[in-house]
Amino acid sequence: MSLTTAFTASLGLRHPIALAPMGGSAGGALAAAVSNGGGLGLVGGARGDRDWLERELALVSGQTTDPWGIGFWAWAVDAETIAWALEYEPAALMLSFGDPAPFAPLVRDAGVKLIVQVTDLDEARRALDAGADVIVAQGGEAGGHGGSRATLPFVPAVVDLVSPTPVLAAGGIADGRGLAAALALGGAGALLGTRFQTSLEALVPPEVTKALLDGRGENTERSRVLDIARGAPWPERYTARTLRNEFLDRWKDREGELAQDTAVQQAYRAAAARGDLDVVPVWAGEALDLITSVGSAAEIVADLAAEAERALASAGNG
Repeated sequence: MSLTTAFTASLGLRHPIALAPMGGSAGGALAAAVSNGGGLGLVGGARGDRDWLERELALVSGQTTDPWGIGFWAWAVDAETIAWALEYEPAALMLSFGDPAPFAPLVRDAGVKLIVQVTDLDEARRALDAGADVIVAQGGEAGGHGGSRATLPFVPAVVDLVSPTPVLAAGGIADGRGLAAALALGGAGALLGTRFQTSLEALVPPEVTKALLDGRGENTERSRVLDIARGAPWPERYTARTLRNEFLDRWKDREGELAQDTAVQQAYRAAAARGDLDVVPVWAGEALDLITSVGSAAEIVADLAAEAERALASAGNG
């Protein structure tokens, strides 16, 4: 069975799998490994730190000849950074968390595929109006920042709204059964983050990898607490799913009080600078229960695709 979809056809991929462009951890080596494995590797450009990006984009362009891309936060990046990144000739550029319209012409004029991640149907309409070539429907089960819609009902709603534009499912997907489910929902593939956080190529400290392997889905929680403590100016609508820790538990439902307590914020940042896992955010989705080992990203892609093929074949024979 072949998992050829509109997504794989549009970018010349072997598998309908994309790497979530996780800021700080999805570097050039990880993106290249995913692309070499047949998926679409996306470097986590976040708000556009050019020093970091210069190093990581040189890595990915030097380690793969397969299609790769870059992802940015639309609320935090500027047009100059987008134009600069496009000079590295990615196959795709992904925008998340904000209005893609100001940047869409730059991407289209460069002949690069525009991928837009959405967290509700209004955002999906804006992505379509902006001319997105691919839309990622991100459910609230996802690790890191996102919205509150559940993946299972949200993906087909986006598919129905934006058809024939290909849709990738994201949020709570960590194995081939999740990929098969995304395809059964009408999606053209899946975008995965937490599963690749536990790959050999991810820019993740060993203690964070261990925390992810030891964690469970019920240990994760969506909150603004850690963003407030870090002084991260994320739009309020995008909460962050992380592993629970002592700081989050202590300040849960006390966001207003925390925002006014500069002494606590300073103490938090000092502890975070030391890498104290009692305070630092460990981005993690609800699919943690399915992640039990560390492996190379290329092997993860191959295993996901093979398991999805088996799951779909079994469903077809059932």
